Amino acid sequence: MNPAVEPVKAAYGARSLDQVVPTLLQGRGEPWLPEPLAGAKTVVLLVLDGLGWSSIEKHRATLPELGAMVGGAITTVVPSTTAAALTSLATGMAPAQHGIVGFRMRIDDTVLNVLRWQVPYGRRAPDPFNVQRHTAFLGRPVPVVTKKEFRRTGFTEAHLRGSRFYGWSTATVLIEHCRRLVGHDERFVYAYYPGVDTVAHEFGLHDDYFVNELSYADRLVGRLLDALPEHATLVVTADHGQVHVGDGWIGLHPLKDLYRFCAGEGRFRYLYANKGAASALAEAARDEFGHQAWVFTRDQLLDEGWLGPGPVIASIRRRVGDVILAPHAPIAFVDPDLPNEANLVGAHGSLTPDEMLVPLLAARGRAA
Repeated sequence: MNPAVEPVKAAYGARSLDQVVPTLLQGRGEPWLPEPLAGAKTVVLLVLDGLGWSSIEKHRATLPELGAMVGGAITTVVPSTTAAALTSLATGMAPAQHGIVGFRMRIDDTVLNVLRWQVPYGRRAPDPFNVQRHTAFLGRPVPVVTKKEFRRTGFTEAHLRGSRFYGWSTATVLIEHCRRLVGHDERFVYAYYPGVDTVAHEFGLHDDYFVNELSYADRLVGRLLDALPEHATLVVTADHGQVHVGDGWIGLHPLKDLYRFCAGEGRFRYLYANKGAASALAEAARDEFGHQAWVFTRDQLLDEGWLGPGPVIASIRRRVGDVILAPHAPIAFVDPDLPNEANLVGAHGSLTPDEMLVPLLAARGRAA
């Protein structure tokens, strides 16, 4: 383990992403909730995909709207990635409970790309209900304002089941949907904006593209506050943060004779061992990559509660690799079956503070 950084464990059941929606919907007065939520008639929850707490702290001087909001950091879930985290946010459950344990994960004898809801070789993808059976938003028909192309995707069905879909094509439509829904006396509105994550993946965190996108997201927050009445509280959170990887993608060639295939993501790589080779794979992974990554066995990861507390059913345990590589260095591991993933400049999924700490900020609307 790198002595300079300790892995961040998700605070499941407490100050963590999985508790945000249940706490808000049930009106619980938890001490970690930002003060502007007290007495609010309506809550609009805006998810800014990829906006880690460290990015806000680093760029606070250029983020006047986010910087003026009340609140602080909470933990996301493990792995710190969109598929797992958005499902936890919507269902109020940890990944070990809802079963979406990564961007790509083993389902029976294949690997499911969760965001695209595709499996290799043109085969038919599984029914979303058979992969993730829990209803979103405590079973309430919450309006969800997200990109219109997500309306009929498998991932939408898997993590937003039971919600009411409102698609947007531009940020102005997102704002107007939220304004009208609040005007029609909706008590809770969920909105999603992916721009920060998209730009970080394509350009990384060390470029004006990223800084300009942060500024745009900040202005979006300001315009949304201007559109909402004073009795409504806007809450801003995120699914994960980011790490600048650049050209730090590393091949798994030293382990190639010990595993059958990979899943997960570059910064939370699942390795599925050849028959009888799980122990040898774990030992070889520690020898080869232990100076750059935390190395877990499946039993260690699940039994120590990294993906959530309590026992994990067998079907979900099988989705997790026999060995897991979670970098603490600014690197990522290439999956030979998905080489284009190595084009990502910014990445996430691991246990570093930059990836695991996300904002929970709030402010009252300010429309007349």
